Amino acid sequence: METTKHITIVGAGLAGSEAALTLADLGFAVHLVEMRPEKQTCVHKTGLCAELVCSNSLKSMKADSAAGMLKAELAALGSHVFAAAQAHAVAAGGALAVDREAFAREVTDRIAAHPNIMLEHAEVCSIEQACKGSDAVVLASGPLTSDALAASLQQLTGVDHMAFYDAAAPIVMEDSLDSGKLFRQSRYEDASGDAGDYLNAPFTREEYERFIEELVAAERVIARDFETRDLFQACQPIEEIARKGADAPRFGTLKPVGLTDPATGRRPWAALQLRAEDAHGESYNLVGFQTNLTFPEQRRVFRMIPGLENAEFARYGVMHRNTFINAPQLLTPLLQLSSTVDAEVPVFVAGQLAGTEGYCEAIRSGLHVAFSAAARLRGIDAPKLPAQTAFGALMAYATDPATVDYQPMHVNFGIMEPLPQRIRNKRERYAAYAARGQAALARYREELAACGLLSCAGDGASQGAEDARDDA
Repeated sequence: METTKHITIVGAGLAGSEAALTLADLGFAVHLVEMRPEKQTCVHKTGLCAELVCSNSLKSMKADSAAGMLKAELAALGSHVFAAAQAHAVAAGGALAVDREAFAREVTDRIAAHPNIMLEHAEVCSIEQACKGSDAVVLASGPLTSDALAASLQQLTGVDHMAFYDAAAPIVMEDSLDSGKLFRQSRYEDASGDAGDYLNAPFTREEYERFIEELVAAERVIARDFETRDLFQACQPIEEIARKGADAPRFGTLKPVGLTDPATGRRPWAALQLRAEDAHGESYNLVGFQTNLTFPEQRRVFRMIPGLENAEFARYGVMHRNTFINAPQLLTPLLQLSSTVDAEVPVFVAGQLAGTEGYCEAIRSGLHVAFSAAARLRGIDAPKLPAQTAFGALMAYATDPATVDYQPMHVNFGIMEPLPQRIRNKRERYAAYAARGQAALARYREELAACGLLSCAGDGASQGAEDARDDA
C-alpha cells in the first residue's frame, strides 16, 4: 500500500534502522536522522547504521531459550537487521555473533538503497524539531542520546520519568533458589505461613565475613568517565559500601532488623532481602544490590549468599550511562508515549531509550513501533502482541503501570506468564514456553498479514520468515 505519510526516525542504531526499513517497505516516506559522524559519542567509531559498540554477540540461538524465541520472532516477522546479522555471522558455538563492520555496512547499504528512506546525518535537538513536517515520530536515539534531545524529552515526560544512569540490581530465577535456607517475611512481621512480601537470605557471622571479604576483592568493571559522572552520588554499589567498612552493608542493605529466622528463632547476623520482580513470582530482585562487579564475579560472589548457591541469573547488575524513560508510566503497549495518544503527531519510542536491554530486543522493538506507527497512520487497530511470545512478555512487563522501580530488561523466562501446569524439569519447562510462544507467534503473524502490516520484503528477511513459520 502506497502512502504519502511521512515518518521521522531519530537514531540509526539497531531499533531505528529496523523501524526505518520496515516502514519504508510498507510504503511510508521515512526521514532517518543519525547524528553520527557529525557528532560522535564516546564509544562509537563510525557513522554506519547499526554499529555495535559492546559485544558482537546477539546471544543464544537455542529454540528453547528466551533469546532463541526472540530470534524466531525476528525471522518470522521479516526483520531486515536480523537477516543482515545472519548473513554476516561468525563462529560462536550456539550463539549468533557477527562481523561488526560487515554487519553494520550491510544494514547501512540496505538503508541507502531503499527509495523510501532519506538518511540525514545531523543532530536532532528537540521533540518539536522531530515533529515538524512529520505525521509520526520514532525516537530511537539509544542510551547515549544527546544532552539536548534528552533535555527536550525530559521536559515532555517530567523530571522524575527519565534516568541517565542505569543502576540495576541482579535478578535471579525463583526455581533456582534454595527454599530450605530462605524464609518469607517482611520486617517486623511473623515468620510463619505466607506472611511477608520478601524472601530473606540469612547470614551467620562467619558466612557474612567470608562474603564481605570476597565482595571487596572481586573484579570490577572498568568504567569510562562518561559512565561514572555523578553515578555513585545517587546509588552506591554494594561493593563500594562494603569498602567503607565490613559492617557497613549490615547496617544498610543487609540489615537484619525486624527479621526472625524461623530456623533459629533469632535475628540473623545479616540478611539479604529478595523482592518478586514479576507478578507471578517467577524471578526475584536482590534488593539494594546495585553493583559494578563483572558478570562472572557476580555469579561467583553472589552465589556465596545462603540460599543462592545455585542461583540462575535472569539479569546481572549493571551500572553505566544509559538514558531511558520510565516505560511503565509513560508508554502504551504499542510503545507510544501516552501523552501523545491523541496528539496530531504521535511519538513512539524504541530500543534502549524505551527501556529494553539487548541487541535483539532493540531490533524487535524497532519492528514493533513500525507496526504500531503504520497502524496509527492508516487508521486501523494493530493486532495485540501476545504475552506468550518472548517480546510480548517483555512488553507486558515494561508497560505495566504496576511495575515499580523499573530498570532496562531483556527477554527471560522470569517475566513470562506461568504455564497452566507447573513443570518442574527446567528443560521441559523451557521447551513448553517455546512451543506455546511459537503457536502464539504464528497467530500474531497471520493477524499482521491480514491487516496489511507485514511485508517481509527484505531478501534475507523473507527467507527467515518462511523458515521460522515452517519451524512453528
